[in-house]
Amino acid sequence: MKDKNPNRLAEYSCLAFFLILKLVLSFVLVNSVYELHRDEFLHLDQANHLAAGFTSVPPLTSLFSWLIKAFGNGYFVVKFVPALLGAFTILYCWKIVGFLKGNLLAKCLVAVACLCSALLRLNTLYQPNSFDVLAWTAIFYYLLKYFDKNEARYLYAFAIFVALGFLNKYNILFLIIGLLPAILITSKRKIFTDKYLYLAVLIAFLIISPNIIWQINNHFPVLAHMKLLQATQLVHVNRIDFFIGQFLFFISSIFILLAGIGSLVFYKDFSKYRWIILSYLFTLIVFSYFKAKDYYALGLYPVLLAFGAHYLSRVLAKKYILTGLLFAFNIGSFIYLIPLIMPVYGPDEIVAHHKRFERVGALRWEDGKNHELPQDYADMQGWKELAALVDSAYGMVKDKSTVLVRADNYGQAGAINYYSKYKNINVVSYNADYLYWFKMDKPIKDFIMITEWKDKDPQRKREQPYFARITKIGEVTTPYTRERGAGVFLLEGANIEMTSIIKSEIEEEKHDH
Repeated sequence: MKDKNPNRLAEYSCLAFFLILKLVLSFVLVNSVYELHRDEFLHLDQANHLAAGFTSVPPLTSLFSWLIKAFGNGYFVVKFVPALLGAFTILYCWKIVGFLKGNLLAKCLVAVACLCSALLRLNTLYQPNSFDVLAWTAIFYYLLKYFDKNEARYLYAFAIFVALGFLNKYNILFLIIGLLPAILITSKRKIFTDKYLYLAVLIAFLIISPNIIWQINNHFPVLAHMKLLQATQLVHVNRIDFFIGQFLFFISSIFILLAGIGSLVFYKDFSKYRWIILSYLFTLIVFSYFKAKDYYALGLYPVLLAFGAHYLSRVLAKKYILTGLLFAFNIGSFIYLIPLIMPVYGPDEIVAHHKRFERVGALRWEDGKNHELPQDYADMQGWKELAALVDSAYGMVKDKSTVLVRADNYGQAGAINYYSKYKNINVVSYNADYLYWFKMDKPIKDFIMITEWKDKDPQRKREQPYFARITKIGEVTTPYTRERGAGVFLLEGANIEMTSIIKSEIEEEKHDH
């Protein structure tokens, strides 16, 4: 027993080092010029409207947002949550290698592979994606444990992570679609004769039932959301780019990834784990068929990296030079690629090096066109300026209980609610979940509108008959932001028709959704 303690201490020390490094890098590799991302604002606002479901995402993220709000809602806490979820993903990879009886080298390899990949970038954004990857990794881990030990507790853990993954992002259904045939065509299909599987499935259904009931009662808004996504974003997805992206995400860890894929196919000792590589292939095929975005499949990779790290640790045993070269390539290439993966460059630096970004497709947006900045970076600027303009307008309103503040999109609405010095401002929009958060219990007397200035009606002639006075407060001038040109207007002295007009527009928008 005494002989094991030094090794165990070394393992725990290394694990702690990698987990802390993960948290630190998630902050130090983000340029301070960037604000929160437009999607983050929507998720944070959901904490103020807790429900069993939302039109944009399932409800788990709103519970994380509620916790963030309880801890002050500050930038650090917002960013700490996805970073922590990323650290837990590394922990599960470490546990998978441990399950395979891997040594410390294998565990360090998988930790470095996860750190030096697109997962680091993913875990800087407060979105459902970080928990999605964690849930997929945990699902693979608990299935591995169950197939090895045949103990019901692992089925229950598997089912709980499936349910939590579902409540986080419906994307997890693609993994289940990939897992089913992979297990059915291998000897692991014996799982379907275990009565505890069905009890575990029942537990999962009980956990997700509030959201299912919510979807039914609201006429399945997820289907409308998917149609909108298909029409506006997925239509621009190229299947070849999808598959190229799978390897670009892990280009610095490519040898470990290829070792994981290759060993699961050809290595005799891993033959009983073939269901993993089959799940990988089936899930990718389904994603490709539906023209999914490349990052939807990121949850498939931590388990492959764990197997690759374990296999290479066997191959490289006592080959210290080759081991050193592998670490050097992994870390060195990632350092070289950091500006392309992490937002360390400010906008001007990116524009100055735009050819480098363009070559790897980093400037291509959802519309399929190249722009000056990566889309995510353009979505992290201009919000404070917009909130300050709205605050100027809001400060001019005498009776704040009868003012409506309406934005063009959820990013604007959420950002103003987050950055405004008026904590009860309650900005809404006809976009996303905000459509359902209007408070129309009093007649509208004043109206603050955030909308595109350079549109077909720059003088706001459409609104003039309904208000005594319209004043343009200003417009967003921050360079490169997607919100540049968005104007803030104060419309005062609304006539009596305005409240009913807004109410009818809300109902019309809900019907269209």
